Amino acid sequence: MNMKMKNRMAAAYRLVNQTSTNNNIHHHHHGCRLIIPNFNRSSSSSGFTHHCASVSLNQFSASYCQKLSSIHIQNLSAIHHRKFGSVASTIVQRNPRFSTINNDDLIHFEKILGPKKVIQDHEELETANTDWMHKYKGSSKLMLQPENTTELSQILEYCNSRRLAVVPQGGNTGLVGGSVPVFDEIIINTRRMNNIISFDEVSGVLVCEAGCILENLISFLDKQGFIMPLDLGAKGSCQIGGNISTNAGGLRLVRYGSLHGTVLGLEVVLANGSVIDMLGTLRKDNTGYDLKHLFIGSEGSLGIITKVSILTPPKLSAVNIAFLACEDYISCQKLLFQAKRRLGEILSAFEFLDAQAMNLVLHHLDGVRNPLPSSIYNFYVLIETTGSNELNDKEKLKAFLFHAMESGLVSDGALAQDFSQASSFWHIREGISEALMKAGAVYKYDLAIPVDKMYDLVEEMRTRLGDAANVVGYGHLGDGNLHLNVSAPKYDDDILAQIEPFVYEWTSRHHGSISAEHGLGLMKAEKIYYNKSSETVQLMASIKKLWDPNGILNPYKVIPSSLVS
Repeated sequence: MNMKMKNRMAAAYRLVNQTSTNNNIHHHHHGCRLIIPNFNRSSSSSGFTHHCASVSLNQFSASYCQKLSSIHIQNLSAIHHRKFGSVASTIVQRNPRFSTINNDDLIHFEKILGPKKVIQDHEELETANTDWMHKYKGSSKLMLQPENTTELSQILEYCNSRRLAVVPQGGNTGLVGGSVPVFDEIIINTRRMNNIISFDEVSGVLVCEAGCILENLISFLDKQGFIMPLDLGAKGSCQIGGNISTNAGGLRLVRYGSLHGTVLGLEVVLANGSVIDMLGTLRKDNTGYDLKHLFIGSEGSLGIITKVSILTPPKLSAVNIAFLACEDYISCQKLLFQAKRRLGEILSAFEFLDAQAMNLVLHHLDGVRNPLPSSIYNFYVLIETTGSNELNDKEKLKAFLFHAMESGLVSDGALAQDFSQASSFWHIREGISEALMKAGAVYKYDLAIPVDKMYDLVEEMRTRLGDAANVVGYGHLGDGNLHLNVSAPKYDDDILAQIEPFVYEWTSRHHGSISAEHGLGLMKAEKIYYNKSSETVQLMASIKKLWDPNGILNPYKVIPSSLVS
């Protein structure tokens, strides 16, 4: 054992007098500060209670070793062809088989929906034609807002007979151009289909319409003592139908898994207007092909989801949020490994961000404070634990923190004292996308990469781009999902040429996925071969042609146009 380790261990086991009773536990240990309170979700309207004591790190270490339970740890170009991206990008051409809308079509849609749900207002269409990043913009002259499955079925039956292309749209929070028209496709927005149909408190199964906003579902379930297995930064706008259509991952996939596991059933309308009722609520149903999985992640290219049944977990009582600093990426990896081992089933989120991401949030978002103001560290990790046994969870958390400090994985850190501080920690992580938008142009890449290789791509991209752009890395470390962002003052073909196809080639070479949770949309439809064999893509195209022979559902997305035109 070297002298540094001997000194570290000696400090850890030296017992000192406890004199303070402040609300925080401050740990000072060889440059490491941890503020460790505990907050537990209560049944009262206040939401959280917290219990804190104040001891030094030495006291914490000794207390842990002696198992003292008294410490609470708590439009681009013309209508017929569009180019997205660099000069070298593939030019997308409008499918000549598609019709254009005429006055008879408008009269027919008004008969189905009534005039209020047939939208031709310029301002509303301007918003609906443009994606959240203002990177993709269509030229649709019509948006329809059905209120139920019957209306949607009648719309699609007519559009299919007329070969009028459509684009399904929910909250329009997508990042790959999947939820806006490429040309003049009719926008079918599901915002009026927003009813909660039923909730079973015994099984935890929620049945609702596709247009329900995720945050509204979270609020509804909170009152029932349950939570959604899905949580996203865009929860205030995104809709559950869109979440499922893109197989959104989100912040707690490490705990609750993907939507392929939690979605029990769907109701879907096919291109010809047929309504496919797969709205089961059983966890076990082994009768034939489980077709719902083809619609989860298909981005509205096979059918439009109208109803959902989803398994929701019970809301647990003990919650802790830690915001920690690490000196290097290898420490983040090791911290993840230790968190999975020592926190086990109570680990509900493990997020990371680099110094560049932290700087963007601090400079571009109002009211954000650095929880660790003494320095800007190279990496930050946000850990959330959720459990039902307060004493057991506390003991696990103490063991994890003790080990992380003793092994030098953590340089600084704090644990939220109350709901407000927990929200502020989460706001840093969830606010990165907004900060990037405020900083200027941004090239966004959502990648799944083996954890040990994940940050190598960020460093290589910095080497390629030099001072031309700010390369930012953050994401869901717990499930190997990197959000690689390249921030620049404006969109520049020279910068894009340095990014693509390098980013896709690198990801493919390291056995990753070019889309972890955002989908392919328009942005990556032609890039699918980096992940899928030609035989696999051809099979996908065959399914698309079988269920949507006229190709009217979200054309130019997901699958290369040459295979389905």
